[in-house]
Amino acid sequence: MDKLTIPVGEETVSGLLLRPEGTKALYLFAHGAGAGMTHQAMESCAQGLAARGIATLRYQFPYMEKGSNRPDRPPVAHAAVRAAAAEAAKSDLPLFAGGRSFGGRMTSQAQALDPLPGIRGLAFLGFPLHPAGKSGTDRADHLANVQVPMLFVSGSRDALAELDLLKPVVARLGDRATLHVVEGADHSFRVAAKESEALDTIAEWILRLAQ
Repeated sequence: MDKLTIPVGEETVSGLLLRPEGTKALYLFAHGAGAGMTHQAMESCAQGLAARGIATLRYQFPYMEKGSNRPDRPPVAHAAVRAAAAEAAKSDLPLFAGGRSFGGRMTSQAQALDPLPGIRGLAFLGFPLHPAGKSGTDRADHLANVQVPMLFVSGSRDALAELDLLKPVVARLGDRATLHVVEGADHSFRVAAKESEALDTIAEWILRLAQ
């Protein structure tokens, strides 16, 4: 595991690069709103992807680096995504991006505004389509401007992505979007078997596109 310092404007954020020998692609893996890159769930996913042939670059959003509980405004978060993507681009591996919940959504927003250099596709682990208890699809409007392939891995019990709303959103994106539903999983994929299925799906999708 390599510890990195990534410049974001006049500030810096921390990063963690996990690249065991033999990995075939690199996934820029952003954390969710409530837990940073070193959280057990992030570590478990990174190790699980490594075992499946996928290197990961995790990084902190600026608010998490500062120990704040208040997520960054989108422009600040987008700048962190771009800085981390620039770091990832130093790799000689095929590049993919995305992440858990908030991190995946900020990555997709950044990609929609101005494509991230070298990124072949976006993979979302629990895309937060709407706040819990507040159904809606406005958070997905920007996805129409994402021109790379997208993978949505979502739990059937995800309170932030009701399937009767998520399925039509993905369908409208056409051939460049794929939805995999993990039956019985919630937004956090906290059950080991559910996380394993999610990681299998992400790894298989990335490795297919990396060829």
